Amino acid sequence: MNYEFRPITVDDVRAIVSWHYDPPYDFYDMESDPEDLARFTNPTNWDDKYAVFGADDERVGFFSFEFSDGTLEIGLGMCPHLTGRGNGRSFVEAGLAFARKEYDPEQFSLAVATFNDRAISVYEKVGFERVEVFVQETNGGEYEFLEMRRDA
Repeated sequence: MNYEFRPITVDDVRAIVSWHYDPPYDFYDMESDPEDLARFTNPTNWDDKYAVFGADDERVGFFSFEFSDGTLEIGLGMCPHLTGRGNGRSFVEAGLAFARKEYDPEQFSLAVATFNDRAISVYEKVGFERVEVFVQETNGGEYEFLEMRRDA
């Protein structure tokens, strides 16, 4: 699939926050964490956020990037009806290619909930390695996350 990255807009944000995933992935519903929702919907935080479009101009996901000391931290999400269908690898690879061109990082990093074996498998297939498990407060509780990294 070919992907097009566009700076995120109000319409994109409205669509993305309305996405709802099946359990246990409903953990990633934007409404699950009011602080994350407020941060995501605040236009002052949109400089490094991109909506991703596929065939027929369908909004298929988003990427966010935070660059620091040569490392580009990646956040991402895919439209719920496209998850679990073998689209993850091409989606992540497209995001990494876009990020290389836009940011020229030395390294990529990301964090993923430890229960999300499906995403972890995709990240490992594109070269990410497990770094450490940490606990983070989110969604009204404390949850384990896995930090992963790979060279750019």
